[in-house]
Amino acid sequence: MKILVIGSGGREHAMIWKIAQSKKVDKIYCTPGNPGTMELAENIPIKVSELSKLVQFAKKKKIDLTVVGPEIPLIGGIVDLFKKNKLKVIGPSKKAAQIEGSKVFAKKLMMKYKIPTADFMVFDDYSLAKNYLQSAKYPLVVKADGLCAGKGVALCKDAKGGQKFLKELMVDKIFGKSSNHVLIEECLDGPEVSFMLASDGKNFISLIPSQDHKPIFDGDLGPNTGGMGAYAPVPFVSQKMMKRIEKEIVMPIINAMKKEGIPYEGILYPGIILTEDGPKVLEFNCRFGDPETQPLMFMLESDIIDLFDAIINKKLKNFKLLWHRGAAICIVLTAKGYPGEYEKRDEIFGLDKLKHEKNIITFHSGTKLDDKKLVTNGGRVLGVTAIGKDLKSAIYNAYKYIGKYGVNFSGMHYRKDIGKKGLSK
Repeated sequence: MKILVIGSGGREHAMIWKIAQSKKVDKIYCTPGNPGTMELAENIPIKVSELSKLVQFAKKKKIDLTVVGPEIPLIGGIVDLFKKNKLKVIGPSKKAAQIEGSKVFAKKLMMKYKIPTADFMVFDDYSLAKNYLQSAKYPLVVKADGLCAGKGVALCKDAKGGQKFLKELMVDKIFGKSSNHVLIEECLDGPEVSFMLASDGKNFISLIPSQDHKPIFDGDLGPNTGGMGAYAPVPFVSQKMMKRIEKEIVMPIINAMKKEGIPYEGILYPGIILTEDGPKVLEFNCRFGDPETQPLMFMLESDIIDLFDAIINKKLKNFKLLWHRGAAICIVLTAKGYPGEYEKRDEIFGLDKLKHEKNIITFHSGTKLDDKKLVTNGGRVLGVTAIGKDLKSAIYNAYKYIGKYGVNFSGMHYRKDIGKKGLSK
């Protein structure tokens, strides 16, 4: 098989690493890719937003299956375009991808089909939203409706903080058109879980739960990022809780989208919060998470191509996935200044020390080759990902290769507490 993976981040590098292990795969292409994917696939310089060029490439190379990593081309309708050209592709249609593209769409769908989520209000008028925040009960969550790379959400403890973030969204337009509509939600309390699953439009299979860490600093302090690290599985999510999430959230949303005439096919990722009243949805994503995919690919024992085939051929009903024992963790290394303006072109050192280690791999996210030197080229630069017999040993295996005597670059920042929530629970 010839496989095309669309994207250039750590998620795509991890998927390619897993796809390359399949005996069914002869050739992998990645568009546009990064220096890490280049070791396993042929990088092709086509942007994820250049949909027609991606179709032309897939037809020219007679690609057997395309896997779409990021949300932007999915929300832009790449799946519809590929299917129109009789090309097999993993991902939801443009209409179905609205579940991530518009938080208002997702919220209204959950409200209509009684899927548990936070109470909310929607505003498209700045003055009305500002007045509401003046007299509202805190804490509250303020969210932009559209895509903001995981940064368009703020937990506001008082009116001053709420109105400051609201102004940034609706007046300063720091996320552009994504904040034409703004949601103001009740603040839910409890641990958060990333609950990814594969759906063929009718049936689904859950992956093992994982947990992301959004804030930039230890202890969940500071502004939100695209994700500072993740681990899987989550020790405090029991089989009983998984069944409850499937019954109260997953099956209802799959059935809801089918009833709405927009069946969901591909990877669906509800962000869940485990409240005292039970699991509730924080938001939906229409693809694999990043950095959750990195530990998930390490834990997955089954051939991922078999999973993709089951989605395409609508055979998920009796499909089974095998997982390795133990746990895996990904520690994200970021550039100085991230998630604000960050520095680039700092040389990266120490990756050669990991090349012959079996229990650890570093997935590239924001890197590039500059005169044969590997340098930083993004906010999230690398994901040091390790596996262990349990979560404690996975954490140790990852952190021992980060820093002065391991992987490092000038201005490097990373959280020191990834996975600790799993240990404390």
